[in-house]
Amino acid sequence: MGLGEKEEETQQNETPPSSNLRYNSPLVQISLIGLVCFCCPGMFNALSGMGGGGQVDPTAANNANTALYTTFSVFGVLGGGIYNVLGPQLTLFSGCSTYVLYVGAFLYYNHHHSQVFAIIAGAILGVGAGLLWAGQGAIVTSYPDAPRKGTYFSLFWSIFNLGGVIGGFIPFILNYNQSEASSVSDGTYIAFMCFMSVGTVLALSILPPRRVVRPDGTRPSNVKYNSVTKEGMEILKLFLNWKMLMIVPASWASNFFYSYQFNNVNGLMFNLRTRGLNNVFYWGAQMLGSVAIGYVLDFSFASRRTRGFVGIGIVAVLGTAIWGGGLANQLNYTFDNKPVKLDFKDSGNDYAGPFVLYFSYGLLDAMFQSMIYWVIGALADDSETLSRYSGFYKGVQSAGSAVAWQVDTHTTPLLNQLIVNWALTTISYPLLAALVALAVKDGDKIDEEGANGAKPPSAPVFVDESNGTGIELGKSL
Repeated sequence: MGLGEKEEETQQNETPPSSNLRYNSPLVQISLIGLVCFCCPGMFNALSGMGGGGQVDPTAANNANTALYTTFSVFGVLGGGIYNVLGPQLTLFSGCSTYVLYVGAFLYYNHHHSQVFAIIAGAILGVGAGLLWAGQGAIVTSYPDAPRKGTYFSLFWSIFNLGGVIGGFIPFILNYNQSEASSVSDGTYIAFMCFMSVGTVLALSILPPRRVVRPDGTRPSNVKYNSVTKEGMEILKLFLNWKMLMIVPASWASNFFYSYQFNNVNGLMFNLRTRGLNNVFYWGAQMLGSVAIGYVLDFSFASRRTRGFVGIGIVAVLGTAIWGGGLANQLNYTFDNKPVKLDFKDSGNDYAGPFVLYFSYGLLDAMFQSMIYWVIGALADDSETLSRYSGFYKGVQSAGSAVAWQVDTHTTPLLNQLIVNWALTTISYPLLAALVALAVKDGDKIDEEGANGAKPPSAPVFVDESNGTGIELGKSL
């Protein structure tokens, strides 16, 4: 079937499957995309969390990340349309393959100290990450049925961040006896590359939405893949979509704080082996945070909007407390008055407070991003629309990240960085609450407005010639 053609088969409710452990169930497919992200961005996060990409001087990593997130900001937005044209397998495979190249560039940098390869690899990874995360967003927001979107996202986020936990152990173990003056060993980079190669191959196991069957017998989408022209037009409409505009501050903030937390908290306050150990708990906290907020957003109240308001309120209160603790910690040091490096074995009580703060940053990150994905998933139910919404979110997020890494490269005062991060997240909460009030329906009903804010035309009807009944495509979706 060619591009742009509708799948001319009836999408009736099928007999509900007997098991959630089928290969074509949302549970298995969400688990598989979680494993893909465990191997690729999960390991990337573990490396980034070391500060400076594992290097003593963070300049090369900051410049590579700026290139990465610049291209990511473009292909994050375009990624949803590319996903709708190419489908999940080719989109995800192409995206994952770029992670191996990026880590290979830092292996090269360990011996030749030339930033050029790292920056080029970063730019290429930005393209690949845009494809991967647009596909991931479409899958985790559209494959589950509406009552379980928060829970399934928590499952994905937990598996994905287990990659950060395992990835944190790799530099901790392999660099346990390294001096503070050392960068991470070659073996660390090679181990990350092996995991990423496995994830690239595993991406081919993801099924397209038309082949996924939910527990109630429905499928995520009745559309196969669109033309490039249509996708281009639909992507442009996102910039006039009031729902997407209300998500912009949260999108911009959601990765903006990474450069501050990785380089200027973990990187400045702790020695090499302790940074690896801290990352184990940072990404472990992400697993706890996603499960906790997922439960609130799916099970706490009967009303879907009430669950949204309560979830946003919890994240807002917790975020205020954690950033307040970060402010108290940041008043103790600056770039010109750097702290004595802490070690988990030798620093005693001095280590406990900063460790708890860094752990809490991971907890907040997961809850904040899970909340945003839940809101996006509540705005539509089909893979086609949600792939665009998710791509827009990742594009804006990445534009913020590109700016953040350069903010750190130019040694912006640490207190200023913290205040900006705190302000960006705080601005997001009332806007997300307003979006829930205006666009999220109670119960499990999805607002079926299209990407441009207009009601879609009536779905086409195909006649089942065996009994003469008409089937409205998408009725059960």
